[in-house]
Amino acid sequence: MQIYKAPLRDMRFVLHEMLDAEQLCKLPGYEEATADTIDAILEEGAKFCEDKLLPLNRIGDEEGCTYENGVVRTPTGFKEAYDDFVGAGWQSVSSDPKYGGQGLPGLLNFVIEEMVCSTNLAFGVYPLLSRGAAALIETHGSDSIKDTYLPHLTDGSWSGTMCLTESHCGTDLGLIRTKAMPSDNGTYRINGGKIFITGGEHDLADNIIHLVLAKLPDAPDGVRGISLFLVPKFNLKGSGTNAEIGPRNGVSCGSIEKKMGIHGSASCVLNFDDAEGFLIGEPHKGLRCMFTMMNGARLGVGMQGLALGETAYQSATTYAKERRSGKSLTKGAKNNDKADPIIVHPDVRNMLLTARAYNEGSRALAYWTALQLDISLKHPDAETRQDADELVQLMTPVIKAFFTDRGFEAANLAVQVYGGHGYISEHGMEQLVRDARIAQLYEGANGIQALDLVGRKLGMKTGRLLRHFFHPATAFVEAHQEDQALKDIVLPFAKALGKLQQATMVIAQKGLGDPEEAAAVATDYLKMFGLVAVGYMWVLMAEKAVDGNNEDARYYSNKLKTARFYMYKLLPESASLFLRIMTGKAAIAQFDMDDF
Repeated sequence: MQIYKAPLRDMRFVLHEMLDAEQLCKLPGYEEATADTIDAILEEGAKFCEDKLLPLNRIGDEEGCTYENGVVRTPTGFKEAYDDFVGAGWQSVSSDPKYGGQGLPGLLNFVIEEMVCSTNLAFGVYPLLSRGAAALIETHGSDSIKDTYLPHLTDGSWSGTMCLTESHCGTDLGLIRTKAMPSDNGTYRINGGKIFITGGEHDLADNIIHLVLAKLPDAPDGVRGISLFLVPKFNLKGSGTNAEIGPRNGVSCGSIEKKMGIHGSASCVLNFDDAEGFLIGEPHKGLRCMFTMMNGARLGVGMQGLALGETAYQSATTYAKERRSGKSLTKGAKNNDKADPIIVHPDVRNMLLTARAYNEGSRALAYWTALQLDISLKHPDAETRQDADELVQLMTPVIKAFFTDRGFEAANLAVQVYGGHGYISEHGMEQLVRDARIAQLYEGANGIQALDLVGRKLGMKTGRLLRHFFHPATAFVEAHQEDQALKDIVLPFAKALGKLQQATMVIAQKGLGDPEEAAAVATDYLKMFGLVAVGYMWVLMAEKAVDGNNEDARYYSNKLKTARFYMYKLLPESASLFLRIMTGKAAIAQFDMDDF
């Protein structure tokens, strides 16, 4: 079975020593977010995930969801675990107290999501989407919609979905065919079909709130003609806090998908037949509203990549310490045994350290970004809020794509460490590979994230977003390049940072004349950006580790050693990516369509 214990020591290091997360309690509304409160939540969250969710992970994979006559049932134990999850308040940690939430920082949700998805990714997608639906409604919904739906989404009695994809279109949402016809009572009649709808039908919650993209009769072509509608599974009697569940709405599940992984997550085909819906936001501007949910989901999916990478690392490390095969090349078999644990072999150590260095660096980048997200929402100074928001916008495609790519890599490395035992289902490594693969696809395939980075974020506000990363990173290098305790860590990072800045300028210049020049190297650029961004986290962590107290000397020593491993074994990939970026589109553009 899979091995996982929440890495609380590392989480606390990032939160308290690197980020000083307690600064959040100085922001209005976050006064309760003290270090003691944060640590208590981490402890309880770890217990819940390890004790309740991890044992259900294999069950969910083997049983999957079942579909019969329009009814979807989740795997054995999921319903009970969900009731315990929402009953303990995990769904409402960062929700607005006005609607029954606890009002704590969103940063804590990132930590909880990591633990949930490390133990049971298929379970974790249900609460993730519900939080995203609640955030969208809170941002764009009318007061009546908020008062009616948010209390139930907050307490988890109702769940939420996002309904975008149709059988003929995914990324290009301007092609959707779902229609919305105005009714005399101010509502709309929704007709059409959606596919791949995560949590579109299940037995966990009493009602499911679908957020559906559709087109009004007078809609212009393309994405400028998309509107957004709230379509409940069950219509309601009354409104506001007194609303009660009424008759079934005209939305039904036609089938569920048979998938490669995340079997415990219901991926549904939904049919809308004169379903009653409520307009969210303005007509024809629904995609703008939906991005509130999509961007949150993309950060959440990035956390899924990190989460699976952590479970893969812990499982493979445990196995490598126990499995005996071959002898150490320098010391021979220890204790006169015929073979040593495979962790003595350099190749095995390299695989484990690769996963570990990416996990710890990605955790720091995720929490750092989450901190900025909280600042963007709560800081009293408008300019500070704007700066923080722009940094989050920049990092969102990087976190989604880079984390999921490296999480998938970590899962594959874990299979390799296990050898033949990784290929069979008993130990759960092959499940991690299958589950991790979807994270590179949904909520915008990673190639789309790369196009978003080079096509939108680089040029936005004449490069202003980039400054929020490049300026502090450059300042850190200038302040510490002569620091003897950090010099061997900072200098490799400084070289990679310089190359990233150079690549950025080249892409910007070429892209102005020919957009395909930027698009052709977008994926390489995002990978390079991810490597350097995680490298920046490593130099920040190294600085704190150098000053670490002697009571935990081994932890700080290992942190510095892992930083060096990252700088000398993983960050150099950025150099080859730089060379690929410099070649532009020529090697690709030389082929005509008929050459394939």
